[in-house]
Amino acid sequence: MPEPLAIEAQELTKKFGDFTAVDRITFTVKKGEIFGFLGANGAGKTTAMRMLIGLLHPTSGQARVAGYDIYHDTEKIKHNIGYMSQRFSLYNDLTVWENMELFGGIYGMRDSEIKQKADEVIEKLGIGRLKNRQVKHLPLGFKQKLAFSVAIFHEPQIVFLDEPTGGVDPIVRRQFWEMIYEEAERGITAFVTTHYMDEAEYCNRLSIMVDGQIKALGTPGELKQELNSKNMDEVFLKLARQQS
Repeated sequence: MPEPLAIEAQELTKKFGDFTAVDRITFTVKKGEIFGFLGANGAGKTTAMRMLIGLLHPTSGQARVAGYDIYHDTEKIKHNIGYMSQRFSLYNDLTVWENMELFGGIYGMRDSEIKQKADEVIEKLGIGRLKNRQVKHLPLGFKQKLAFSVAIFHEPQIVFLDEPTGGVDPIVRRQFWEMIYEEAERGITAFVTTHYMDEAEYCNRLSIMVDGQIKALGTPGELKQELNSKNMDEVFLKLARQQS
């Protein structure tokens, strides 16, 4: 029996005029998987993600997210996913508590559910003393972890993370990935874009985009073996050289 899929994409393409940002990409993501979507800045990662979550209409191709079609079921997709953008995705002028209250309401949660979940998040992150502080006054590491917690506040099937560790130090990056592992163990699928090649090692499987196309797809070990490389940096450099 085939494993259930969280995401299916077939020949997915996005053009802006004469420029092809995403060029006929095909891949699947299994439920509960941590899937890395890697590539240099400008490779097409964010454009592809925005098509999957319903923020951009594809030029051509097909995809299903959480079982729903990206052309016809965008509202259903939005209710079954969480999203954290590379540009911080909380409201800086609201407090920690107010942000959770706001997003819980957007996700359609009842007041009692919001309070229970907010209390859990505050205890888990150890930020009880900060719950009434405006988000703009929090350290960046706390902001990133809070943004992730809010992205999964409503227990979505899939969480999309667009370069979530940009600008934070290596310790916070590692803590952030521990949070991703924990949620994956609970069954939430994580789709992560990043240009940090070392973060590829944290993924179950990954793809590497170069100039809008997927040039490699597999586990980190498979890709290193296939390209005779010691680490993912070498893998990426070899793929980039092949393209040039």
